[in-house]
Amino acid sequence: MKILLAGLGQLGQHHARILAKNPTVELCALVDSDTAVAAAFGKKYGLPHFTSIADAPRPDAAVLVTPTPSHYPLAKKLLASGAHCFVEKPFTSTLDEADELIELAQRKNLVLQVGHIERFNPAIVAAKPFIKNPIFVEANRIGPFSPRVAHIGVIMDLMIHDIDILLYLVGEKVKDIEAYGARVLSDHEDMAKVRIRFEGGCVCDLSGSRVSLEKQRKIRIFQPSNYVSIDYAARSVKIYSKRVPEPKSFLDISVLKPEVPVYDQLEKELEHFIECVRHGKTPAVTGEHGRDALELVREIYKIIRLQ
Repeated sequence: MKILLAGLGQLGQHHARILAKNPTVELCALVDSDTAVAAAFGKKYGLPHFTSIADAPRPDAAVLVTPTPSHYPLAKKLLASGAHCFVEKPFTSTLDEADELIELAQRKNLVLQVGHIERFNPAIVAAKPFIKNPIFVEANRIGPFSPRVAHIGVIMDLMIHDIDILLYLVGEKVKDIEAYGARVLSDHEDMAKVRIRFEGGCVCDLSGSRVSLEKQRKIRIFQPSNYVSIDYAARSVKIYSKRVPEPKSFLDISVLKPEVPVYDQLEKELEHFIECVRHGKTPAVTGEHGRDALELVREIYKIIRLQ
């Protein structure tokens, strides 16, 4: 399988490293709009390098790790040529673009996977069997500011990860949204608080910030009989459950620590894409899933109150 990689920025470099060492595929071309960057990585891996996919050889599949506005035109051209596509999150800039790419992939019977990597986080994989009936969810995703993503807000940059996980775990339609944010270091929201209510009654509070020296990636899921605590970064899971119907103290609470598998989640994500292409499987994160997360983000932006 010949794979083209477009985008050699901070994240794309990791994609290149993983794909270059995978013995089951051939990384046939590297593409980056910066000539020097393309040349440097072409030399590093001994691969053909280009500044445009139009000049690159036609691949069987492509991995797009370019800025979001370029996802639609690049994926459209690649899908039209018959190449399966992995597109990093956010999927596209608009819902119309997402819909068109989904329809094109379906019409040509091609795999279209979106890079919501937290679906492959070992802690999420270990916790998923224990999440049956969420009634309240709290997610916190904070960290330091990076000029690399100053062109978008913290909701589209960071919180979208938790939004995709919420849609995955809760599995219901959204009833209503409250959202507040503040500009601190950029022209977009650098801090945001969002409350989402689902039709089944589950309430979710999300916090996102990129003005913190501390880096935190945690989500807590409360259910009628237990509480599931997940640390994305530490890749740990704890499940607190009642030993008796009416606990009197913490001694009446059991703490289960499920075994969390050990692996590189980006490597696992790319292996999944390759497997889906090779065997004609539907990916765990489809274009529809990427569209759903984008749609909810767009709804949040319609009602957010910025300070």
